Amino acid sequence: MELFEAINTTRAIRRYTDEPVTDDEIMTCMRAAVQAPSGGNIQPWQFLVITDPEVKRKVGEIYKRSWDRYAPAVAKAMPAPRTDEERDARDRTLRSAIYLAENIGTAPAMVAFLMPNIRMTLSDEQGELDTGTGHASILPAVQNFMLAARGLGIGTALTTVYRIYQDDLRELLSIPESFEVIALVPMGRPKGKFGVAPRRPAEKSTHWNSFGNRR
Repeated sequence: MELFEAINTTRAIRRYTDEPVTDDEIMTCMRAAVQAPSGGNIQPWQFLVITDPEVKRKVGEIYKRSWDRYAPAVAKAMPAPRTDEERDARDRTLRSAIYLAENIGTAPAMVAFLMPNIRMTLSDEQGELDTGTGHASILPAVQNFMLAARGLGIGTALTTVYRIYQDDLRELLSIPESFEVIALVPMGRPKGKFGVAPRRPAEKSTHWNSFGNRR
């Protein structure tokens, strides 16, 4: 698959067929994930693959319980849609997200992306040196993984809602407390088709040399 086609069509896929995702396919995506950059080349990631049906079901229960708290809270915080088109787009996304919350436990596979919960902030005689979040050293691996899956015709979705009950997920999966679960990515062949997601034009968000200077 051509690179830009993969990038432009790797949207969140939340509905999957029953066709299995093989171990070899998962490992192909893992090999792409570990080629991602990380700060100082520390490669802080660990990957936990979940394929056992009973474990997936229990992960799904945690995800659904998290969603049931998240959904009303985010609905209250969201501004009212400005147009009918915006309302329709929001409703489509919500229906898709609800479907995932109710069915994520039946996805053919899931992968939890972990990194040690370590303090990466340095300091000198002038104080702390803000060099950004440590998550920047694992999120590129998540994106590499999802792009590789797209190249294999496998859909994915980057989720973080489960973090509301992250301790329960850690306990279920025997993840040490010293590790943070950065992302949970379900995988499966899509029901429907891949496609280009609707986005605001890049020109509206791009500034040149100083903020507010657009071309």
